[in-house]
Amino acid sequence: MAASSGVLDELRRLRTRLPQLTGAFAASVDGLVLARDAADTEAESVAALTAAALGVAQRLTETTGQGGFRELLVRGEGGYVATYAAGSSAVLTLLAEPRINVGRLHLEARRAGVRIGELVDDALDRPENA
Repeated sequence: MAASSGVLDELRRLRTRLPQLTGAFAASVDGLVLARDAADTEAESVAALTAAALGVAQRLTETTGQGGFRELLVRGEGGYVATYAAGSSAVLTLLAEPRINVGRLHLEARRAGVRIGELVDDALDRPENA
């Protein structure tokens, strides 16, 4: 996908702004890795699990009358996994240390999700040979 280098640049900028991030992934809503900035994590597994979690989160928000999916935050003993909508075709998943400021995580990730969504959606809207 033509947008992957721009998406990777956005992931790197996000990790610079949030040093407590231990990984950043952009994936299609069906679980394909678009870009990643993470060391020891299996990107394909994270993308597939993100797609599964996204499906459940979408059903949950719709069933409870909360509207379309925007974000999902999971806190584990070792830190956070946060997933954000990124346009209509992608999601942003972040791994963070337990000491991260969650408010700042949301602020920065929402902004990055918008930019990533624009890159991915624009690339999908353009004909490949244009």
